[in-house]
Amino acid sequence: MREPVVPRRPEGLFIGLCTLDVIQLVDHAPASNEKLTSRRQTIAAGGPAANAAVAFSHLGGAARLLTAIGSHPLGLGATADLLRLGVTVSDLTPDSTEPPAVSSIMVTASTGERAVASTNATGHRVAPPDDLDALVAACDIVQFDGHHRELALSAAHIARAVGLPTVLDAGSWKDGMENLLPSIDVTVCSADFHPPGTSTPTETLRFLQEHGVRWSAVTQGAEPIVWRGPDDGGTVNVPAVPVTDTLGAGDFLHGALTHHLALRGHLTSQHFTEALRAAAAVASRACTSFGTRAWLRGE
Repeated sequence: MREPVVPRRPEGLFIGLCTLDVIQLVDHAPASNEKLTSRRQTIAAGGPAANAAVAFSHLGGAARLLTAIGSHPLGLGATADLLRLGVTVSDLTPDSTEPPAVSSIMVTASTGERAVASTNATGHRVAPPDDLDALVAACDIVQFDGHHRELALSAAHIARAVGLPTVLDAGSWKDGMENLLPSIDVTVCSADFHPPGTSTPTETLRFLQEHGVRWSAVTQGAEPIVWRGPDDGGTVNVPAVPVTDTLGAGDFLHGALTHHLALRGHLTSQHFTEALRAAAAVASRACTSFGTRAWLRGE
């Protein structure tokens, strides 16, 4: 009897931000000088690249996060959370005793909308490690979130040189991003991503294509995802779900998309739309529970 074929486990390298997220479920966002008692609280590692790596791992991939966290107790908590979820963490600032970036997040219970305050990566300058070539070569796909610019540029150039697919989570336009785009194969943007001179999804998709990105899309919350490829474009519907918390939905969409792309190999319009549709389903599922971890447990 022939042995069953076991699908290969894709390996993904995620480069970007890791934060510690303190998430509060509230009845409303507080006014000036107002104190609130939250309904619930949860604490987890956060950041676009970190959450994408979590989704990639949850779907069965081997995820490595290349980031800056440090040895402060808050940073160790973020690292422990990621390790527990199967993400391998390569911390490029292991000796730093400074606190990591902490995101203070309030989620409005009635709508699932979130308000976020964070320093993001502004306090960290991360140089590419000596073994970056080996880290990139060991994976099947590389995803970036636009943070840690010098590191991202170096890794993207290496990935392009060796023919590995690259994915960009474009949440907002960042200085220097125009230098990263020519080394990116797939970009999925939020509706808040506005490159210079653009104001609509159509203009954004055209800008990305003109800067070398072959496949791109713009997410619009519960509205259809608008996409464009080398020869055509279209829309992909987003599943309708009861929304509890939208925090991290875009991050998880990118992690799921990267996982599906790693399994696909050569991209066609059909493959891209199928991957977007599957990723949107994961993101929608994450919106049905509070925080960024309950959906992983099926809650």
